[in-house]
Amino acid sequence: MKHNREFEIAWQGLKTGEHIYQYEVDHKFMLENGDLETEIKDVKALVTLKFDKKTNFFLLHFDVDGKITVPCDRCGDDVEIRLWDEFDLVIKLAGEDVEEIDDEADVVFVPRSETVIDISKWVYEFVMLSVPLQRVHPDKPDGTSGCNPEALKLLNLLSEHEEEEPKKNDIWKGLDALKELDNKKRKSK
Repeated sequence: MKHNREFEIAWQGLKTGEHIYQYEVDHKFMLENGDLETEIKDVKALVTLKFDKKTNFFLLHFDVDGKITVPCDRCGDDVEIRLWDEFDLVIKLAGEDVEEIDDEADVVFVPRSETVIDISKWVYEFVMLSVPLQRVHPDKPDGTSGCNPEALKLLNLLSEHEEEEPKKNDIWKGLDALKELDNKKRKSK
C-alpha cells in the first residue's frame, strides 16, 4: 500500500467543530489501497468528509458520489453505474493500551499519542460498499432492455434449451438399488 499524505488529518491542530474535506478517488487510488475486484474497470468518485471534532472523539460523515464501470451481470458488456451512499464513523480517543479495546462496527479507538488519522482505508472501504450488488444496464426510454441484444438472444436460446431437457439426476440411482436390497432383507426375516 502506498503512503499518501492527502488522506491524513492532523487532528491536534484543528479547532473544535466541523471541518469539510473532499477527496477525488480514481482507479489508481483504489488499486493502491486494496484488492480491487478485477471486473471493475474504472472508478471516478468524489468523497466528501464532514469531520466534526469534539473534545474526546470525532464524528465522521462520508458522502460518496461518482461512477464506476463494471461488466453487466446480464449481458457482460461494460455498464457505467452511479455510486451514491453515506457512512458514519465515530473515532474515540483512548489511552495507550488501545489494542485491548475491541473496535465496534462504526466506532474506532485511536490512542491520544497519535497526532494524525489516516482515512484512506475507510475511503476505499466506503467506495467499495457503494457499488451496487446488481449491475445491469438500465432500460431504454421505450421500455426495452439496455443490454446487448445479441447476448440477450443467446441467453433466451440457452434458457429454452434447458427447459426442454429435464435434468437427469443419476446420483440417486444407486440408492434405489440399496432400497430394494433392504426391502428384500426385511421380507425374508
